[in-house]
Amino acid sequence: MRQHFRWATVAMIVVLVVINYIDRSAISYAVKPLSSEFGIDSAGYGIISSAFSIGYMVFAFLAGPLVDRYGPRRILLVGMVIWSIATAITPISGGFTGLLLIRIVLGAGEAPGFPAATRIVSRWLPSVERGFALALVGGVAVSGSLLIGGPIVTQLIAGLGWRGMFWVLAVLGVVWAVVAVGLLYNTPAAAPRVSAAERAHIEAGQLAEESTERQEKVNWRRILTNRNLWIVGVGYFAWGFIFWAFMYWLPEYLSTSYDLSIKQVGAFTIAPWAAGVVGAIIGGILVDRVYARTGSIRSRFTIMGIALLLAGAALIPIVVAPGLVTAIVFISIGVGCGFVTGGIWWVAAIDAEPSHPGSAAGFADACFALSGVVAPLVMGFIVQSTGTFASGFVVMVVLALIGAGLMLFGTREPARKGTTAGVEATTTR
Repeated sequence: MRQHFRWATVAMIVVLVVINYIDRSAISYAVKPLSSEFGIDSAGYGIISSAFSIGYMVFAFLAGPLVDRYGPRRILLVGMVIWSIATAITPISGGFTGLLLIRIVLGAGEAPGFPAATRIVSRWLPSVERGFALALVGGVAVSGSLLIGGPIVTQLIAGLGWRGMFWVLAVLGVVWAVVAVGLLYNTPAAAPRVSAAERAHIEAGQLAEESTERQEKVNWRRILTNRNLWIVGVGYFAWGFIFWAFMYWLPEYLSTSYDLSIKQVGAFTIAPWAAGVVGAIIGGILVDRVYARTGSIRSRFTIMGIALLLAGAALIPIVVAPGLVTAIVFISIGVGCGFVTGGIWWVAAIDAEPSHPGSAAGFADACFALSGVVAPLVMGFIVQSTGTFASGFVVMVVLALIGAGLMLFGTREPARKGTTAGVEATTTR
């Protein structure tokens, strides 16, 4: 009888991502008492916020090879310990310099998350199940954490104070690490709870290079000359710009453009992230079903390209400053369509370089992190210099169209070795 322990492994990664995003965003809810305590002004807080993305971007790129070399289990446990310590000492950082360093360390600790998750999924699931799994990891968990993170963090602050909130989140990370010691393994072959039937099911849907735990030296030339991987990076940057711009600036846009109160802003920002959850689920199911029918890896790039195209198109009406309801509707459509790609970027990274999934994912994640540095700065400059958000929305639309065009017309069907079951893969078109 085939068991489903592989989904317990996926669930562990989903919980990891939820903790990841709540921890990284928690500081935004404590900004007033924290700034007052340490004497940090708005400009200083902006620099501190960017420090996380800088640390994350650098170490996301470096974490991929470490994951491929030493295995995701070990790297994730070390990363979780590092970012839990960084979270715990945030309240006692002492001032601007301390916070700046802690945010860089937090970014470094969280950076291995998605490269490690990508390698785990590539080793634990057959190809036809990866779209849904990575949609849960990279889409539902991300947008879902933004939905539940605010209420959780604000309740913790109300009950325990802002310092207590950080300490509870740090303990939550340690608890995850303790559970992971007993439940998380690099491959099904290393996990005693996986039955022979489930192991056979997994291996039957994998490529030959994905069915082993053996770690190889990273071939950087192969990664950096991979056409599909570069296109994935550009596309992920385009979607990332939209994601980070709305994550940092949507409340301010609604408040200043429509004169909303804080409570009203909170209510209206629910819709886009709820749409993101729906979009991520749709994307995961769709990409798996299409791949199961066609066997074409390029079908995944096509779905991502169409989703980016629709996301960009949905934002065009926002440029002309429509009414509040119209703005929320089209922003929600844009975010929902963008999140259709949410977890597929990781599937695409595996497809682009299956022998080094962690390194490929680290490359893609670094592109996403770069957009997290660029988007807030660009949007801030535009708003300060023009007094409106219109040009910022234009930038989002243009980037979405560029990413969509590359995904639809620039990618190629990669040549593949056979699966472990001996089925020959599609050759290069």
